[in-house]
Amino acid sequence: MISGQWPIGLLGGKASEIRLDQRMMQQITVDIVILGGGVSGLWTLNRAVQAGYSAILLEKDQLGGAQTIRSQGIIHGGVKYALHGALTTASNAIRDMPVIWQTCLEGSGQIDLRGVDILSDAHYLWSRESLGARMTAFFASHALRERISRVPFHARPSLFQDDRFHGAVYRLNELVLNVQSLIKKLAEPVTNRIFQAGPDDYHLETIEGNVTALTFPAHDLTLRPKRLVICCGEGYEAVAKRLALPSPRMQRRPLHMVMVKFKRQTAPSLYAHCLSGGTRPLVTITTHYTKNQDTVWYMGGELAESGTKRDVPGQIKKAESTLHELLPWVEPTQAHWATLRVDRAEPKQSTLTLPDSAFVAQHKNLIIGWPTKLALAPDLAEKVMAYLPPLEKSTLPSPPVELAILPRPTIAEAVWDEIF
Repeated sequence: MISGQWPIGLLGGKASEIRLDQRMMQQITVDIVILGGGVSGLWTLNRAVQAGYSAILLEKDQLGGAQTIRSQGIIHGGVKYALHGALTTASNAIRDMPVIWQTCLEGSGQIDLRGVDILSDAHYLWSRESLGARMTAFFASHALRERISRVPFHARPSLFQDDRFHGAVYRLNELVLNVQSLIKKLAEPVTNRIFQAGPDDYHLETIEGNVTALTFPAHDLTLRPKRLVICCGEGYEAVAKRLALPSPRMQRRPLHMVMVKFKRQTAPSLYAHCLSGGTRPLVTITTHYTKNQDTVWYMGGELAESGTKRDVPGQIKKAESTLHELLPWVEPTQAHWATLRVDRAEPKQSTLTLPDSAFVAQHKNLIIGWPTKLALAPDLAEKVMAYLPPLEKSTLPSPPVELAILPRPTIAEAVWDEIF
């Protein structure tokens, strides 16, 4: 056991050697090791490197391969969380996210995201019938005036220009992104700092609750971080168990998503929430495209939340009836259906409700976080940065060449390309 033989100090990406069991064990010191290669881990890695920290990221499988690639790609601004008629803490916390993302996509924000595939520059709300006076007044309120606007007939998405549609359509200033292209773009500037390694590949060593080392026996390599950032979603439970962390605790918010694939591009694109009169959208639909250019509608919302109690045939039957009820003029002929169960990892709460914002907490030299939503990745990264110690000198050190012995993860495939 080698725990406790090396003090923790401000580390700068240096490597040294010690002899362990007659072998040469590489000792590499870095400021930060990030566990988890989803959107939050990649965003945090970019921000840390920009600030001058020697940082690396470890992903056990594929980049974005868990929650990120299963998201619908919506950069929420919080309006859908305020459907009960009052702006909540959640809607206030997330309201600035679309602007932050937009500046990044234009190349003038925290991270240069120029080149990310934007599927739609807006998301929509639609109702089957005219909205009641209370809801109409709410959407016209001062708080939402710059975030939502009613769409005239000629400017509506094509699906809502059918004579059989008699409801209302509102435009939200919320982007929808191709998540796979986002992952690729976030990884590009820091690709030499990203490695594939999971809990079975290394031993965690601690002193008085501080993680002092990650030792890779198969590679005769030991990493010594000043801070360990844990943003690996569901993977937190395994890490917490190994470190006997009493808190924070994690909860899972299960969803049963639905996909319907249309041959080639025979279905129009749709990026919209359907208002049901309740506090959440009846269904949320986003449009994506397979490698063969088939059109896929990806369906979430209340359909996905209540669908956790249905089996696959039951969930598909429910989705078919929902589409027929809401959009009867859409005929999904020769369509292929599939479902996807997703567990969204979030901080534990007294009730299984949506957390208000990105969550970040510190325990010794651990920083633990969940973004809770794709859109809140920048919020999580800034909260992590606030916990990092100041650097005396910003050197933007390159990762030690000794790390090249570790394998590299690939980018996750879109879920529809795996399923269909």
